[in-house]
Amino acid sequence: MYSDISKNKRKTWIILASFVLVVGALSYLLSRMYNSPSLAISGLVFAITYALISYFAGMRLSLAVNGAKEITKADNPRLWRIVENLSITDGLPMPRVFVMNDPAPNAFATGRNPEKAAVCATTGLLDIMTDTELEGVFAHELGHVKNYDIRVSMIAFALSAAVAVLADFILRMTWFRDRDNENNNPYFMIVGVIAALVAPLIATLIQLAISRKREYLADATGALTTRYPEGLASALEKISQVGSVTRKQNTSTAHLFFANPLKRSSLGSLFATHPPIQDRIARLRSMETHA
Repeated sequence: MYSDISKNKRKTWIILASFVLVVGALSYLLSRMYNSPSLAISGLVFAITYALISYFAGMRLSLAVNGAKEITKADNPRLWRIVENLSITDGLPMPRVFVMNDPAPNAFATGRNPEKAAVCATTGLLDIMTDTELEGVFAHELGHVKNYDIRVSMIAFALSAAVAVLADFILRMTWFRDRDNENNNPYFMIVGVIAALVAPLIATLIQLAISRKREYLADATGALTTRYPEGLASALEKISQVGSVTRKQNTSTAHLFFANPLKRSSLGSLFATHPPIQDRIARLRSMETHA
């Protein structure tokens, strides 16, 4: 179990580093396209500024777009008690607790760090889960908090936004360029346009890969917290039978959820925000066997 956690952490940071390479490559291409280092710096500064805004506003936006409402202990003592007990077990500050009015059983965690974190449950999750299963789900969500997955997710989202902005910047500069300008490099112009078209797709795939790796990591961390992997496995099994697709479809926050909240696309696993539920269940039960 511990080796799975270490392996997934290493893979995540390798994938995240590739994000930085994509941003750097786009900036380099921009400078070569117009033989102007200052233009690349301007584009990069703009992209980083946009990424920072996305990063710092991410928690508030993710809660707002999903219609999550903050609760107190009096509003739902059962949920509050479970989150509070797990926070104490993990040695974490008590996160803010939210409930999302949706019949699909699901949950998510968001925030930049353990001190500024929030967890959210759908009404559907609260309705069908036993206390043991609910503990498994929120041990997983607090695992995201404990492992700083919520920060990694925010950084991945911000970098993905930066890639999109840089790509758009390159395409707009190409469209409105002065065609008689001798500084334009035609070879890099062609490469730059191709890269600008492909980069957002690559960024999306990297972001999704990070999300899938962190789900396995949070599953392992949650199982270690409760010392009962079957509770989490049982919750996943129940969700696989009922379905986790929420009424509100937000692709920008889908990677934060416990199970995939989006309708299944025709492209299948390539654009999946989460690993297959059956695979997650098998890994958890394997952990229990080897414990």
